[in-house]
Amino acid sequence: MNVTSATDTARSSATSSTATTSTSTVDYNTFLQLLVAEMKNQDPTNPMDTSQYMSQFAQLSTVEQAMQTNAKLDALLSSQSLSQADGLIGKTVSFTDSTGASFSGKVVSISINSDGSIATLENGTKVAVGPGLTISQS
Repeated sequence: MNVTSATDTARSSATSSTATTSTSTVDYNTFLQLLVAEMKNQDPTNPMDTSQYMSQFAQLSTVEQAMQTNAKLDALLSSQSLSQADGLIGKTVSFTDSTGASFSGKVVSISINSDGSIATLENGTKVAVGPGLTISQS
C-alpha cells in the first residue's frame, strides 16, 4: 500500500514538473505572438503609447536573457559534472550501504544522468556519488 502511494506521488511530481516546463515555454511563445499581433493590428491613427511599447520590449528582452542564462547554467553544470567524474576514475571509494555493510573498490567508470552521477567499481558494484562516499588515492 505505501509503495503504491509513494509511486503515485513520484508520478504526480514528474507530471507536474513536465507541465510546468511546457507551460513556461508556452508563456514565452504566447508573449511573442501577442506582441507581434499587437504591433500588426494597432491603429495607425492612434498608435500604442511609446512607454508601453518600450516596457513590453524590455520584458521580452528580460525573458529572453533569463532563458539564455538558464541554458548556459545547464551547460556549465554538465561540464562541471564531467570534470568531477573524470577526477574520480581510478580512485578508491568506500561507503556504507543502508544495511550497514561497508564496501570499497576502485572506480572504473562514471555515468551521469539527471539524478546525479553513478560510479561503477571494479567488481561491478554501482554507487551514487554523493554524501557518505569516501574517496582516496589508489
